[in-house]
Amino acid sequence: MSDWTEITDAAALVEVLGEPNERARAKERTALTGIDRAWLAASPFCLLSTAAADGTCDVSPKGDPAGGLVHVLDETTIAIAERPGNRRADGYRNILTNPHVGLIFLIPGRGDTLRVNGRARLASDAPFFDELVVKGHRPQLAVVVEIEQVFFHCSKAFLRSRLWEPEAWDPDGGVPRRAVIAAELEPSGRTVAELDEYYGPGYAEGLYAQC
Repeated sequence: MSDWTEITDAAALVEVLGEPNERARAKERTALTGIDRAWLAASPFCLLSTAAADGTCDVSPKGDPAGGLVHVLDETTIAIAERPGNRRADGYRNILTNPHVGLIFLIPGRGDTLRVNGRARLASDAPFFDELVVKGHRPQLAVVVEIEQVFFHCSKAFLRSRLWEPEAWDPDGGVPRRAVIAAELEPSGRTVAELDEYYGPGYAEGLYAQC
């Protein structure tokens, strides 16, 4: 836009944001500590970011009960379970052409988060899959990540957004319910009533069954 002041180089970025302090510069590590392992064991949710060879990007949420989402193979390698979903596999297709990934691991109620960057590959089976069984179901596959960077983020984003404060929540927020969104934007031939039933109480019962 002609009325924007665009940032086009690193020097201009530093002029706006300033330089990171020494603690921020030095906090990244290349291997897991005991604290990192404890965080991964307690985390039931993460975001997996990927990019294809042409630069197109994807961010996918991954969730399981704490202890079932991530398996630590060693101090520089973790694996994230994949469960039944919509089979688009956008992020996994990206990994096949560009292995670089970024992960953010959350613990509900905590404002700080654990960030992991590294190189990923896909495994369709391995002995460690036995450690990722949830409700009797082994993962469909696993994303194995060789860690290049790991560090903690502070809680400023969560404090600003009030993400964990129930009094700030507004689940409707003027946005249609899931069944209406699906009917309008994801044509399937189902009516809104049929979609309401699909996304009703029984939806949670099939989380580990093939869609």
